[in-house]
Amino acid sequence: MPDNFEIAYPLVALLLPLPFLIYWILPPIKNRSSALKFPYFLRAAEVTNQKPKKASFIKKRNWFSWIIMSSIWVLLIAALSSPQLVGKPEKKIKTARNFLIVADLSFSMANNDWVLGGEKVTRWTAVKNIMHDFIGKRQSDRLGLVFFGSNAYIQAPFTSDLNTIQTMLDEADVGMAGQMTNIGKAIVKGMDLFQRDTLQSKVMLLLTDGVDSGTEILPLDAASMAKKDSTVIYTVGIGDPGIRGSDLDERTLTEISEMTNGKYFRAKDAETLENIYTELDTLEPIEYEEESFVPKTLLYYIPLGIAIALAAFIVLINNFILLFKRFRSST
Repeated sequence: MPDNFEIAYPLVALLLPLPFLIYWILPPIKNRSSALKFPYFLRAAEVTNQKPKKASFIKKRNWFSWIIMSSIWVLLIAALSSPQLVGKPEKKIKTARNFLIVADLSFSMANNDWVLGGEKVTRWTAVKNIMHDFIGKRQSDRLGLVFFGSNAYIQAPFTSDLNTIQTMLDEADVGMAGQMTNIGKAIVKGMDLFQRDTLQSKVMLLLTDGVDSGTEILPLDAASMAKKDSTVIYTVGIGDPGIRGSDLDERTLTEISEMTNGKYFRAKDAETLENIYTELDTLEPIEYEEESFVPKTLLYYIPLGIAIALAAFIVLINNFILLFKRFRSST
């Protein structure tokens, strides 16, 4: 018997002697048979010195039937006790926070200056591919997607269905939100999404390769709003500000992260970005429920099935014996 075998209701075994108690306590069933009146019956009894008895007999069950019926009862009690195989406890993932990914889709993200798998790809292609692995690890979070350029829009509201997030990420492409970089508007759009939800823990991951070009709301003003709402913002600067043609504003991104108790990262290539995602997993670790889930495999159907099979077998045997006796008596 395996070590993980358990009986859910062991006290049911107290019912095992119930049929035997009934057998000993209740009187036996008496079956009366028809009789023929004989006018000289009493005289014949006196002559033979025999005492008349009542016209009844007690039907007795043979030992084979007793064994089968007892076995059926034991099997039914075994099924009622609910035998089961209990697996090892598993920690249930707890939905701990809203984790919002805010990604830049301005035209500069189409620059073909990153290497992924030995081939040159656009910045957005590399970011999207590496982000897939990061999203797959965020099982404890409800993820959302906001993409921005000249404008910001919600690609996916908060959901724990990570497959949907992956699909929505694949459908996004450079230029969908305009050619400019409006960081302030992106943060505000993210805050609007946070306010629609009830989870208190809020984390935003902002990825951009450019300098803010918006005029409606400044990035630091938007960050101040996020701070008041207890939102942590991690910023990732895409590209290398030291190379010619880069307009990455690291100072603003650093101030945004520091203001909201987050952290700034510079991703100059695909490998660096992958390391950043690994560090984010450390900064925002997956949380689990304290109450663990114990998988159970119920086995009650095994003794129940055997009991039903035995019952059908004894019925067939009794019917066969009855038919056989009738056949013999007719011949």
